[in-house]
Amino acid sequence: MTHSEQAIEQARDAVAREAWADAYAALRGLGNDRTTPDDFAALADAAWWTSRIEESIAARTKAYSGYVAAGAARQAGFSAWMLFYEYQLAGRTAAAAGWLRRARQHLSGEPECVEQCYLAWVEAEEAQQRGAFDEAMSCARRMADIARRCSSPDLLAMSTQAQAGVLLSQGRIVGGLELLDDAMCSAMAGELSSFFTGWTYCLGLQKCMACADLERAVEWTDAAMTWCASMPDENNFRGLCRVHRVEVLELRGEWSRAETEAAMTCRELLPYEARIAAEAFYLTGDIQRRRGDLAAAEASYGRAHELGRDPQPGLALLGLAQGRADSSAVALRLAVAAEAGGGGGGAAGRLGRCRLLAAQVETSLALGQLDQARTAADELESTAREWQQRRESETTLLHAIAAAAGGAVAFADRDLGHSLPLLRRALSLWLELGVPYEAARVRMTLAAADRAAGDDEGARLELHAAHAAFERLGAVPDARRAAALLSTVHHRLPGELTDREAQVLRLVAAGQTNRSIASELVISEHTVARHLNNIFAKLDVSSRAAATAYAYTHGLA
Repeated sequence: MTHSEQAIEQARDAVAREAWADAYAALRGLGNDRTTPDDFAALADAAWWTSRIEESIAARTKAYSGYVAAGAARQAGFSAWMLFYEYQLAGRTAAAAGWLRRARQHLSGEPECVEQCYLAWVEAEEAQQRGAFDEAMSCARRMADIARRCSSPDLLAMSTQAQAGVLLSQGRIVGGLELLDDAMCSAMAGELSSFFTGWTYCLGLQKCMACADLERAVEWTDAAMTWCASMPDENNFRGLCRVHRVEVLELRGEWSRAETEAAMTCRELLPYEARIAAEAFYLTGDIQRRRGDLAAAEASYGRAHELGRDPQPGLALLGLAQGRADSSAVALRLAVAAEAGGGGGGAAGRLGRCRLLAAQVETSLALGQLDQARTAADELESTAREWQQRRESETTLLHAIAAAAGGAVAFADRDLGHSLPLLRRALSLWLELGVPYEAARVRMTLAAADRAAGDDEGARLELHAAHAAFERLGAVPDARRAAALLSTVHHRLPGELTDREAQVLRLVAAGQTNRSIASELVISEHTVARHLNNIFAKLDVSSRAAATAYAYTHGLA
C-alpha cells in the first residue's frame, strides 16, 4: 500500500470512528486529485463537527460537483439539501433557497428513496409557516412513511419531530408533547446516529421551552448534556444544546453555572450560530441585572441585540433599575405591540409575550399607571386560561406569571380579597416549578399585602424567606431591599405606637410618674402627658393601669 493509499485509509477509518478532529486533519491533507466525492462529503462533515462552517460548505460543494459529474442524483440531491441547511443556519437565505431548488431538481424525479424525506420535511415546515396545518401534517406523515419503507430510524424520528411541531403550532399541545417525548426517547435510547441524536435533542429542547414546559426541559436538557459529555470534544451540538441548559439553569437559580455555560456557548457558537449565541448573551444580561451589575448587563443586552436578539424585556427592566421607568415603559409598549403584530400566537411566541406583559405590569405599577398594568395582567390571565385548556395543566410557567401579575395589580388597587389568594397561588406555583428568584419576588409583594391586612408575623416570615433566597442567589439589590423591609417589620410596635410612645409606656408600666418620666427622657411633663393621651387613644384604654396591663401582655414592659 502506498503512502497516499495509507493516508486515505486512515482518514476513512477516522470518519468511521467519528473521530472528527482526526478525520478533518487527515482529509484536509489529501490532494484533490486523490479525493473522491465521498471523501469531500466526509471532510464537510468533519469540518462541521469541528465548527469550521465555511470549510464544511466548501468541501460539500466539491462533493456535490463530483456527484453531479458521476451522475449520482441521490447523493447530489442530499449534498444540495445539506448545503441548503448549512446556508440557512448561517442566515444566508438566498444561497439556501438556490440549493434547496437544486435538491428538488435532483430528487423529485427519482424512485422513492430516503433522501426524499428531506424534501417532505421542508414542505411540512413551509406549510406550517403558512398556517396550512393539514398540508403540513400530510407532508410530515409522508416523510414518516418513506423513512419506514427505507428503514431509516434517523429520519423516522425527525418525522415524529415534524409532526409534533405541526401539532404544537396548532395549539394541540398535549398531542404534540407526546410525539416529542417519543422522538426524544429515540435519541436517549441510542437508536439514532450521532448527527440525528444531536439534532433531535436541539429541536426537542427548543419546543419544550416554547411550550413553557419546564419539567420536560429539565429532564431532556440533562439527557442532552449527558450525551454531549459522552461525545468527543469536537461536537458542534454541544453549544446548540448548551444554550437551553443555560435557560434552565437561570430559571432554577443556578446563576454561576449558567454564566459559565453561557460563556462556553458563545465561544462554541460564534460566529456561525450568531442567533443562538445571542440568546446566551441575553440570558447572561438577565443574571447580571439581577445581581446588580448593571453596566455588565447593559453590555450583554447590547451584544444580544447586535447578534439579532430583541433585548426586551430585559433591557426595559434594566432601565427601570437605573431609574429610567418612563423610557422603559415606552420600550415595552412598542415591544408588546410589535410582538402582537408579528404573529406570536403560536407556542413559540406565547411565553415570550407573557414575559413582555409581566415586565409591562411591573413598569406600569412603578409609574402608578394602574389601568395599563391591569390591561396587561388581564391578557396574562386570559392566556393562562387558554393555555390550561390546550396544555391540560394549570401548573405551568404561564400560570405562575399570570398569578403573580394579577396579584400585584390587585394589591396596587388595594383589593386584598383578590390579591392575597393570587399571590399565594403564584408563590405555590413558582416553588413547585423550582424557580427561586421569582418565588422570592412574589414573597416581597405578599409580605406587603400581609402587612396591609394586619398580619405582621406573616409579612415577617415572607420577607425573611425572600431575603434568604436573594442572598443564596446573589441578587444583591433585592436582598438589600428585603433586609430594609425586614428591619421595619422587626421594629413595628403593637398598637402602631411610635418608639417614643413605647418608651413612655414602659416607664408607666414600671410605676413612674409623669415628672420622673420627663426627667429620665429629658422632655417636659406636658410632652409626657401628650404622649400618654396618644397611647390611651391608640390602645383604646382610659387609665394608666389598663395601659400597664397592655404593656405586659404585648411584651412592652
